[in-house]
Parts: sequence; structure tokens; C-alpha cells
Amino acid sequence: MSADTTSSTPIHPLEQQRRDNRDAVAALGMAPYGQRFDGLVSLADARAMHSEEADAAHAAAGKTPPADYTDKRPRVTVAGRIMLLRDNGKLIWLTLRDDTGDLQVAVSQRDVDEAGFACAKKLDLGDLIVVSGPLMKTKTGEITVWPAGAGSVRPASKCLVPPPEKHAGLHDVEIRYRHRYVDLWSTPETMQVFRLRSKIVSTLRRHLESCGFLEVETPMLQIMAGGAAARPFTTHMNAMDLPLYLRIAPELYLKRLMVGGMRKVFEINRNFRNEGMDKNHNPEFTMIELYDAYGDCGTVMEITESMIREAARVVKAEGGGRGAAAETADLRLPFGDLVIDYGRPFDRVTFAELFARGCGFEMGDVARARREAVARHILKPDEAAKLDDVFIINELFEELGEKTIDPARPTFICEYPAAISPLTRPKPGNPAVAERADLFIAHMEIGPHYTELNDPDVQAAKFREQLRGLDDEESTFRNFDADFIHALKVGMPPAGGMGVGIDRLTMILTNQRTIRDVVLFPLMRPDTQPSA
Repeated sequence: MSADTTSSTPIHPLEQQRRDNRDAVAALGMAPYGQRFDGLVSLADARAMHSEEADAAHAAAGKTPPADYTDKRPRVTVAGRIMLLRDNGKLIWLTLRDDTGDLQVAVSQRDVDEAGFACAKKLDLGDLIVVSGPLMKTKTGEITVWPAGAGSVRPASKCLVPPPEKHAGLHDVEIRYRHRYVDLWSTPETMQVFRLRSKIVSTLRRHLESCGFLEVETPMLQIMAGGAAARPFTTHMNAMDLPLYLRIAPELYLKRLMVGGMRKVFEINRNFRNEGMDKNHNPEFTMIELYDAYGDCGTVMEITESMIREAARVVKAEGGGRGAAAETADLRLPFGDLVIDYGRPFDRVTFAELFARGCGFEMGDVARARREAVARHILKPDEAAKLDDVFIINELFEELGEKTIDPARPTFICEYPAAISPLTRPKPGNPAVAERADLFIAHMEIGPHYTELNDPDVQAAKFREQLRGLDDEESTFRNFDADFIHALKVGMPPAGGMGVGIDRLTMILTNQRTIRDVVLFPLMRPDTQPSA
């Protein structure tokens, strides 16, 4: 997308033409890459400032207004990127775009100074400019800025690269992700998605703060890879000659804060997992993780439900439903072919109920589960022979049980087997069941919810059990976290904990089909193609 003028690579003729126009603007005494500009308003705010009454008064005054006439048309100073350009000789029509929308500009030779008009003649599609003048609606009904006076047309930055054809946006997905800086301004839908993402994160934060939660920050560089069963990225700290790991989860540090007396804590955190990539997974991702002292799995489920409902309300009000009505009482939003109703209470169903619904028999029939896993080609015979009963059950559940959930209704799957939830507190009176729930929306896992273990002896035993099951590679980065066990010995209150994936939640709320569409700069392989 750019040319390196210090190399021997020849400059494309279209770029050279733009460079010539840039030099011509500089020859006028203007800075082609701009300067400080005060008093700017967004293009959307400028459109909102238009006055029909002032337009009518100006039209009534005629081409030669009386001496006592005062022009009451709002005068604005706006900046934007040129998306359309039509030169009619003494009148140049432009369409500018910023992150709030588009606005028309009409540069008349009669109204601007000589340098300003000469500058306008050297503009190219994609250039950033600043214009100042009154707002007026044209005969075709288009609100337009008419630059007037000296210094009313000024360059802000030259675009040396021709923009995407017809400004319809980038259609090549690979280019969109690699050149997000072009995708954002050439594709309004992309800009809207990331505006909504920002609003979603702000809404989650405000909602939790209103519930009494304190936002904190925990280390991203950690001595031990802990808090989740995932493969970490490794690095090395030279000053201490110490191997370190990028955070895979903030859990163990947030729990330390509860020991210290912070009853309600949350972190909006970047996590890093050195694992696979697909439409639902990116190696670095954003989660919101919280812990509610003296609560349990049920309390954090309620918090998550109310938090997501509030985010859906904001998206609906912003028009994120892509054509859906804007009233916020109706919280139905589209996701692909689905219409998801966030206004209804989220469904709650047990693991055992879903298993029976999907498999056609009860999960206690382990012998049949083994036969079915092989017969349905979910597991090969040698794989099934190696797995414990509970993991056979879980394989069948993930393949058959989960798919019976109504994808259009947010659903908490509750009461997972304790054997596959080793770091979760067992259900009172039924130690075979864990107080764990996973939220699913549109068949996508959004986040786990737990009643947390706070018995140091039980937690220590679980850690040792996990370490015994590690392969040689995993044993190089997992160790017994003695400091965390010491923290539990000091005393951690009973608590509920949850982690919700913000990327996936944003996908669903904004109707995007892949995680790369809601991550500004998704990880890509290096581009081996030469720059254009």
C-alpha cells in the first residue's frame, strides 16, 4: 500500500501524480501535512447544526443582501477524508468522511481566497483537508459546507495511495485485515462495528461499577502460567535472567485481591494463548473477569445476564441491529439467520438434561456411552479405551448435547460433572456435580461461571492432581503455585467468579461472523507480497 522512496523500487505513476500535487500545494505556502487546527467539530455534529430558518433568511436576502443583513447560517470548521471529488471548473464538489459519517463541501472560486482555490484544484481522493464556512442546504436537499474567506481551505495530510475503487470499501478480506487503516475509512460498516465495540466495553465497565465492583489491573508478565488450562507464550526477562509467560488468565491474581479485602473486583484484560486460530479464536483476546466475594455461581450468572442485556440495549439504541427498530424496549438483535432476544430471561438447563436430550439416554449409562461414542465416530476405539468414563460422557455431550440448545436464546448450561471441573466447588450434598455454568449464545461459548474453591487443602490437592497428568512439554511451564496456596491459607472469602469473552460477545451483538471482524488488528502471517 505504500512505496519506499529510499529504495530502487520505481514509484507508480498514480503515486507520482499525487506527489506532484502535494509539491504544488507546498509551493502555495501551505503545509501539505497540516498543522494544529482548533475549533473542529465532527461531521455529524456539523450536520446537526444546520438551520432551516437561517437558510430561508439567507435566500430571502438575495445575491446582494441589504447593508443591515446578518448572515445567521451556522459557520463550522470540519476535517475529513475526501471520498468523492467533482471539479466543475469554478466550483469543486467534495464529500468528506470522518468517524461519524459523511458531509458535502462545495468550494467556490468566488468565495475562497486564491491560494485556497488553487489548493482545492490539487486535491486527490483520500486526502485529508480542513474547511471552514457556513452550512446551507443545496437545491437537492444536501446539507453542505461552503468554505468562505481566506484560509477556509487547508490541507491536513496528503494521501499518496489511490483509495479503494469507488469507495465501496475493501472487498478482499485478507486486505481488510492487513490494512485496517484503509478498511476503517473506506468501509463505514467497519467503523460502526468498532464504535459499537468501544461502547459495549464502556457499558460493561459502567454496569459493573454501578454494582459496586472495583476495576483493577494484574500482571500480564507472569512467573507461572496459571489460571486456565492453556498453552502460554513464553518470553525472557534479561535483567533478572528469568523466563516469563504472557498471561493466559488473571484468575489467581484477582483471587489474591479478594484475600486482601477487595470484595468485588473485575479486570478487562488481554489474554494470550499459544493455541489454534479459527473464526472464534485469536491468540490474543479480551475478556472481562470478575469475582464476587460472598457470592456464588448463581450471583455471577445474574450479573452476567444483566450486564449483557445492558450492552444489547446500547447496541440497539445505536442502530447496531442493521435495520432493526431502534426502540430499546425490544432487545431482539440479529446474528446471521438468527434473531436473539436479550430481553427475555436467559434459559438455564443442566448438563444431565442436555445429555439425555442429545444422546437419547441418561449419562449414568456409561457402558452405552462408550459404545455410542465409537458407533457415532466421535471417538476411535483406541481413543475411547484410554479415556475415563467422565471424559467419554463429556465428548458425547459436546458433540450431541450442546447442539440441542436453542441458539436464539442465551442459555446457561449448569451443574457440570465435578470430575471435568476440578477447580470448582462441588454442589452441597452432591459432590459429583460442580457449581459451574457456561453461557452459550448462538451455539458459541461466551464464558464460564463458577462457585470458587477457597479451601487451601482441597486447592493444593487439585493442583497436584493436575500436575500429575501433564505431558513432558506442559510440565516445563506449569508448577505448583505455592504462593497462591499460601494466600488461600490467609483466607479467601467464598465467592462466585466468571469470565466473559468480549470479542465473542461483540461478534454476536454486532452480527459479525468471525472474531477477526471485531479485532482491529488480528494476527496475520507476514505479507510476502511487495507493497503497491
